[in-house]
Amino acid sequence: MIARLFHAWERRLVAATTDRVVRPFDWGLEWLPDAPRAESPAEALRAWARAATAESERFFAAPPSEGFRFDGRLLEYPSAVETPHPENNVARARFYPARSRGGGRGTARRAVVVLPQWNADAGAHVALSRLMARFGVSALRLSLPYHDARMPPELHRADYIVSANIGRTLQVCRQAVLDARRAVDWLRSRGYERIGILGTSLGSCLALLTAAHDPRITAAALNHISPYFADVVWEGLSTAHVREGLDGSIDLPLLRDLWMPISPAPYVERMRGTDVLLVYARYDHSFPVRLSRELVADFRGRGLDPEVFVLPCGHYSTGIAPFSWIDGYALVRFIARRV
Repeated sequence: MIARLFHAWERRLVAATTDRVVRPFDWGLEWLPDAPRAESPAEALRAWARAATAESERFFAAPPSEGFRFDGRLLEYPSAVETPHPENNVARARFYPARSRGGGRGTARRAVVVLPQWNADAGAHVALSRLMARFGVSALRLSLPYHDARMPPELHRADYIVSANIGRTLQVCRQAVLDARRAVDWLRSRGYERIGILGTSLGSCLALLTAAHDPRITAAALNHISPYFADVVWEGLSTAHVREGLDGSIDLPLLRDLWMPISPAPYVERMRGTDVLLVYARYDHSFPVRLSRELVADFRGRGLDPEVFVLPCGHYSTGIAPFSWIDGYALVRFIARRV
């Protein structure tokens, strides 16, 4: 009965948003200029994805930048990936410095990079960032590509980071990881010695990809989880309109292969040595619980020992009190102890 109530509530919360657009399927090879030639776009992308996953150190390498501009609150710097939209080519983040609490863990200066959820507005995760600052951890809240100030005029939602365009989704999610790694560069240049990362929903996936490829990150709080990017899009309630654009042009096994470079599954072993919190919601229809439990089992099956926290709600209801308070408590408590 409780499950049915939460699932009905989740459907009502999703239905409250009426500006979703079903965009046409596209292989998006123009977004991947280094894709090999093949008999079909599918085979070209499959070969490209296989190589990107195997050579993920190269795929997620972020060249250093000297173009940081900081006014005491807002940080801006060039994105390592250049897209056709100038607004999106400047990474933007807001900084919330920690209040002095006697040095925190020893005398190390501590900070966390915060990656909000898909379609987050400019105010998302600001309260969470301020709360972490109150607990002695400076927070750098990063806007994802094609979100808020990075959104070109033709968009109302951040459709270009997750859509039925296969190549664009790959490249823009890679852009988010490279932006996050440059955010770590900036924090290190400011003297921060212990750095964590926190991500929610899409931000959780991107946070794991970042932590898996950046040894400077010592702790990762992953809020709503799945081993596979494709499966969430294919099955999730909040991505039904993306699935509609995919239907008839691609099946799930192929989509999973093509989006493997931006999926957590290949990189779980790379999280060894990083403190990890895995959070999922018991009645989640957007990140199906079966997938969340599969990722937890993968960590444990490899002998890794993540902290696990299960929310007694769904995906969208996580953002509503009292569940938002419970979630915030779990995330802030982990970051304050582990960073």
